[in-house]
Amino acid sequence: MNTLYSRRIKRPLDAVISGVALIALAPLFTVAGAAIRIDTPGPALFAQSRVGKNGVVFEVLKFRSMLSPSESVRPDGSEMSNSERVTRVGRILRRVSLDELPQLVNVLRGDMSLVGPRPALPYQVSRYSTIQRERLSVRPGITGLAQVSGRNKLTWDEKIALDLEYCREVRMLDDLRILLRTARAVVSRDGQDFVAHDAISSHGDVSYLKHI
Repeated sequence: MNTLYSRRIKRPLDAVISGVALIALAPLFTVAGAAIRIDTPGPALFAQSRVGKNGVVFEVLKFRSMLSPSESVRPDGSEMSNSERVTRVGRILRRVSLDELPQLVNVLRGDMSLVGPRPALPYQVSRYSTIQRERLSVRPGITGLAQVSGRNKLTWDEKIALDLEYCREVRMLDDLRILLRTARAVVSRDGQDFVAHDAISSHGDVSYLKHI
């Protein structure tokens, strides 16, 4: 349902909140970025292609929490497993869900919203059914209904069903509830893998950013 909130209020509110948050969190961004670059070679941020509203592809931003491709090869030439690629600083960032903070830039740009279905990879969208493509009717979010309803315990179909439920009637009260539940999970440290780490299993189609 196309509500007044989704048409007129949600996007300006996203822009204001993300802009204020980016200014307030600038010192944290600087410290996190420096820690990442000191810990392991490579840039502080990386970008990955995701599919947004109406099927538009954009680059989602994250703090780098894994070794870069050039650093992910053992001396014998074999590739490290995904768990081996996670850096020391990256493990800390994931534990407190700080690796997702750069997506506030995506929200400010208009690629994403604070709340919405998590942005899917292009290959996932190519497999969507007609009904599943309704996920693309709204901007993807940093957190969403599926993420506060069981996160990794949910099956793919259950996550899709919750996303579609959200998309069919975007309401301010629901967004506030989701944000509060997300904040509570992060503060209680239930936030590990809460919002992020969804489908980013390797650096295969990732563009690395040179500057934080």
